[in-house]
Amino acid sequence: MHSVLYHLTTISVLAVIVVLVLGLWTLLRGKSPNLSQKLMRWRIGLQFFAILVIIGYAVVSR
Repeated sequence: MHSVLYHLTTISVLAVIVVLVLGLWTLLRGKSPNLSQKLMRWRIGLQFFAILVIIGYAVVSR
């Protein structure tokens, strides 16, 4: 379980970074503000998931 949560933590943090960069890139291009907003909403959801996974990893690590 410890190894699974470790890898899930890494994947969730990388997903947040990818969505953040895509959202910022779309925002700076200025072509689709709706897509940029949608990506930023996805980022918030992914951040929530990543925080839950990190808390779960901290609890299991003890």
